[in-house]
This record gives sequence, structure tokens and C-alpha cells, in this order.
Amino acid sequence: MTLDHHFAKPLQTSKIEFWVATAIFVFSIFSLSTSHDSYRWDFEDAGIGYRFYKHHFWPQLIRYTLLYLGFLLLNYRIIPSLMQKVRVPLYSLLLLGLYLTYSLVSGVLDTYTKSYLINWYYPGEQDYDLIFQDSFRHTLFLLLLVGIYTFIKYSGLYLLSNATAISARYRFINRETLTAFIIWMVSVFLLMVFNLDQDITVTLGILSLSALMLYCGAYYFLIPNALKSKRPLRKYLLVSLVVVIVAYLPVAFLLLLFFHDEDNAFGLSFFNSLFQLVVTAPFVWFLFKRQMKGREEMFVLKKELGTTSANLDFLRSQINPHFLFNALNTLYGTALQENSERTAQGIQMLGDMMRFMLHENHQQKILLSREVEYIRNYIDLQLLRTSSSPNITIETKIADEVSNKHIAPMLLIPFIENAFKHGISLQHKSWIRISLHSDPNKLYFDVYNSKQRKSEQDPEKDKSGIGLKNVKQRLDLLYPDRHELIIRETPEEFFVHLTLQL
Repeated sequence: MTLDHHFAKPLQTSKIEFWVATAIFVFSIFSLSTSHDSYRWDFEDAGIGYRFYKHHFWPQLIRYTLLYLGFLLLNYRIIPSLMQKVRVPLYSLLLLGLYLTYSLVSGVLDTYTKSYLINWYYPGEQDYDLIFQDSFRHTLFLLLLVGIYTFIKYSGLYLLSNATAISARYRFINRETLTAFIIWMVSVFLLMVFNLDQDITVTLGILSLSALMLYCGAYYFLIPNALKSKRPLRKYLLVSLVVVIVAYLPVAFLLLLFFHDEDNAFGLSFFNSLFQLVVTAPFVWFLFKRQMKGREEMFVLKKELGTTSANLDFLRSQINPHFLFNALNTLYGTALQENSERTAQGIQMLGDMMRFMLHENHQQKILLSREVEYIRNYIDLQLLRTSSSPNITIETKIADEVSNKHIAPMLLIPFIENAFKHGISLQHKSWIRISLHSDPNKLYFDVYNSKQRKSEQDPEKDKSGIGLKNVKQRLDLLYPDRHELIIRETPEEFFVHLTLQL
């Protein structure tokens, strides 16, 4: 797995970020209309007439809009490009320009929203200089927050993408645990961003972190050990009680670092212990038992599926593949003896395709070059049937060298099968254009074909293309948020474009 893959954000994550940022932006604008008199006293105390729209609404509306647009530009364009080392000088200059632009505009806006400070806190000729200095410092702080958020996000994506390897090494760490930890980091970050009271931030942070740690310990150690006793629930709760009692003093000393008040620190530590024992511990027990029930049901389903698969394998074994290949070899030799080169060529390609179907089609991933080889054989086999017709045009642009990547087998061929089935007619003018090429990380695949009207007596007149629905489902399952499939159809033409992240 390459480093660039870890920097490639899933589409779903990007959508969530966009809508969360948009929701915060809309909420911030809405809050402007509910804070008419928030700063009136400061202006009146400084002897300045307060005007809501001039000194608050319009400056803050511009500020929030710039923050929103700046975050989108940073998050979706500048930071990903810098991390992937794409046009670094250009995006570095763009980042510097964004910093200077927002700092200057924010300084100008502060001359309105903070005009009560002029000749009050900042007497003398340096009034505006100090306001602009504060603006530059505040913008630098905002960039630092974006940097922290970026670190949390990409670290989380990296951990989740390697969850299988991490859980194999550390049994108590799995995807759910990593997800909970990432949510905890993001939650604490949001508390810092919204500048809530320090006591609230610290309390919620310690409370949620303690719950996460108890979840990991209980799920992988306490509950499995308790299930070995005659009364597992009672033993689990007793051991949980011992754990929260032992954790009471360490949590209290940790809180002392933030509160510098023994009463608050020890009181909050006691509340944390009570919360973990009454809420977290029973909740983890409920989750564990529910997952155990799900595993039992899954085991039964797998057992039944195994029986069905065994029966299917038995039926498959009744058809001896060696007999089929021997028969094809015999037909191939006979065709050569009778100087039927086209027939021999067709038999050879059919044999290669059958060998692919029997041996490689059941693998989860195969080399892209093998998939392309199968496609070439299929097209060449179809050309034996259509090359003699002047009304049929088949154009292919398939790259001779494709990236050394793997792909799910039989993922592309249904589109080509669909084109030959619905786009070719021996009586009417018809055409198919197929192109396939790849770069180190992406595959680009296009199929463009004519459509032939079916007769009213055709039993498949109203049926869709071969396996297209199945391919869409496989793409959603095997390549979620890693593919783009575009299908356009008119009464005369059918077009498919597929971009796949390998």
C-alpha cells in the first residue's frame, strides 16, 4: 500500500467534512441575528455610538464567509496537494497568499468590530498597528488549528486503513476501537475550537477517554475472563468495581494538573468512577453479549453455506475440465489438418478463456494484465464472427503495457459482452469502440457502441445488458468510494465510462 493511498481521502469522508463545515457556517450566520446587543456596552462605555450592522453583522458575515471558503480551499486543494508533493511551490505561495489575505481583511474588519478599543486600550498612533498585529496572530492560530485537524484526520485514515494489520499484532485493537479513539480526538478538538469553558473541556475529555479505555479492557480481558465463571455478570461487575477504584487516584492527580483545586479534582474523579461503573460497564456488557449472539448466528449461516458450497463443488467435479481441454485440443488439431486456420484460432482462444474461467475467475484479485488478456481473447473471438461483415466496425485501443496492479476478475468483460450482444447486427450498420489504459494508480475504461432495435418477438427485448446490475453491485462492494461509473444511453447509442482506483 503506497503512501499516496493513505493521503487519498474517501469520498464519504469528504462529503461529511463538507456538510459539517456548511452546517457550522449556516449556524454561525444564523447566530449573528440573535446577538444584537452583545457588544453594545463596550461601544457605549468607550463613548462610540453602536450600530449593529456596521459594527457587528456585516463584518462578521464577511469573516465567517472567508473562513468557510478558506477552509474548503485548504482542506480540499492546498493541503492534499502539499502532502502528495504536487506543484509544491505553487500551493505554498497560495497558502501564503491565503494567510496574508485573510489577515489583512480580518484586520480591516476588526477596525469596525473592535473600534471601541481604539483610544481606549490602544492609545496613541499605534492603534491600528496593534489591531492588525492581533489579526495576523489570530490567523496563525487558525492555521495551527487546521494543521492539528489535518493531523488527526490523516492519522485516523491511516489507522483505519491498516486496522487489520494493527489488530493482528495487538488483539485488543480493532476497527471499532480505532474509530472510537478517532472520534474522541475529534471531539476534544472541537471543544477546543469552540473555546468552551476549560472545566467542561477537561471533564468531557477525561470522561470519554476513561470510557474508551474501560471499553477496550472490558471487551477483550474482563468479560472473556468473567464468562468462565458460574456467574459471569456478577464477576464482571465486581472486577469493574476494582478497576474504577484503582483508577480513582490516577485520574484525580491528572485532573489536578488542569484545575489546581483538590476538591474539584477529587470530586470529578469520583463522578468519573461512578459514571464508568453505572453506565459504561453495563453498556459494554450489553454490546459484547449482542455481538456474541451475532457471531453464533453467523457461525450457523457459514456452516449451512459450507454445506451448500460442498454440494456445488461436487456437482462441478462431475464435469471433468481435463476432458473438455482434451476435446478442444483434438478439435484444434483436426482444424489445422483441414487447413481451417480461423476455426483453429477460435478453438485456441476459447480454450484460453475456459482455462481462465476455471482457474482464475474464483480468485479475489488477479493481475490486471490477465484480465486484459482475457478481454483480448474475447474480442478476437467475436471478430471471427463479425470480420466478414462490412457493416460492422470494431475499434479497440487497449494499452499493451498496463500497471502491475491487481483487479477483481471478470469486472470489465460484462460491459464488452453487453456491447456485442446489444450493439452488433449482421444486417444493419453497427459499431463498437473500446479503450483501456492505466496509470500507476488508476484504470480508465470506455465502451461506446451502437444499439440495435430488437424485434417484438425477441424474448430479451425489454431486458437490460448482461450482468450490468451485478457489476454495479460488485463495484460498490469491492471498490467503495474508489470508482466512478458513468452510463449514458440513447435509443441509438450506449456509452460506459469507468474510472477505477487500483
